[in-house]
Amino acid sequence: MVTTPLTGDVPPSSMPNSAPYSRQGLHRNKSGLGHAVSNGFVKWTALTQPNYAAVLHGINDMRYEEFPLASTLKEGTVRIQVKAVGICGSDVHYWKRGRIADFVVNEPMVIGHESAGVVVEIGPGVRDLVVGDRVAIEPGVPCWTNRASREGRYNLCPDIKFFATPPVHGSLANFIDHPAEFCFKLPEGVSFEEGAMCEPLSVGIHACRRGKVEPGKNVVILGAGPIGLMTLAAAKSFGATSLAITDISPQNIALAKKMGATEAYCHPRTATPQEIADYLKKMLSPYGPEIIIDCVGFESTVQTAIRSCCMGGKVVVVGMGQDNMTLPMSTVGVHELDVLGCFRYANTYPLCLSLLANKKVDVLPLVTHRLGFSEEEVVKGFDTALRSAETKAIKVMFNL
Repeated sequence: MVTTPLTGDVPPSSMPNSAPYSRQGLHRNKSGLGHAVSNGFVKWTALTQPNYAAVLHGINDMRYEEFPLASTLKEGTVRIQVKAVGICGSDVHYWKRGRIADFVVNEPMVIGHESAGVVVEIGPGVRDLVVGDRVAIEPGVPCWTNRASREGRYNLCPDIKFFATPPVHGSLANFIDHPAEFCFKLPEGVSFEEGAMCEPLSVGIHACRRGKVEPGKNVVILGAGPIGLMTLAAAKSFGATSLAITDISPQNIALAKKMGATEAYCHPRTATPQEIADYLKKMLSPYGPEIIIDCVGFESTVQTAIRSCCMGGKVVVVGMGQDNMTLPMSTVGVHELDVLGCFRYANTYPLCLSLLANKKVDVLPLVTHRLGFSEEEVVKGFDTALRSAETKAIKVMFNL
């Protein structure tokens, strides 16, 4: 049993209704086990309950088990009752392969990094949050001591601690502790699921910033998976005049059209980079795409981007599907293309929440599967995400 002291207001959904809550460590007051307050939350002086998490122990070894938290909070930290966590492709990749590039799972690690929840305890020095605040949780915490962080590009901090990137624990758990400065209050009307979706939306926003997407520009997005679709939504909110997207999935292409794609190309798996490039140049004649954002990251897709981009255009590589590639670099040089890397994001959550609050972006159509949080549902959720071609899953969401 893990002891988690909660001092403050806790949502009614968190009220104890079983023996671990009512018999172990709960301080009673004169009115019984806590008392109701006018804001719809219930005041508890303490409670004891297990903190379960989805813990990756190695390849194909995901376990639902108790995960202890510290008995006291660090300076500037809050404890959050997690309410929604989405499964990312990287989570599945760690589960099935145990590594992504140089990030290797060598010891047990809590999985998950797309999350939102409710603040249930405040650590020393926290001033901008109170118990009961609903928050979106930005998963990357830089050290703030290097040049990249000081220049505002903290996503490039070499010592950044990012949820579910070995050896840092993630957020698919009942409770987590996190620095308050990376917890952003959810505006009224923005749900926990939308808060969790700020993470993939942030990737799209950062890609659009890197490519300088703006009104009047025509944009092509390669790949209509969750990141590609969120990049589409971001580019639309940035005012791109023309938005084209490619993929091999008819289902994803149909959703992209509903989300505002002006052109969509569902190409066969056997299509060559040159064939796809020719189609894109014809689609966006007479000059071709000005900005291409590759959300796949294989040699074939980067080749497609370079071969189809207009003179002086930009290629933003978001996907990390392949380490080493053979690319037409002479085309890059002769056409003066800007080929730009894009890693995670920085300073995006406030914009994400503003877009969601003002209904400029709708992220919920991506959520195709919803589950609770139990051993059985963790297994089912990850299997559903893994077999997306069969299950038609785009985003699997746990509601805790």
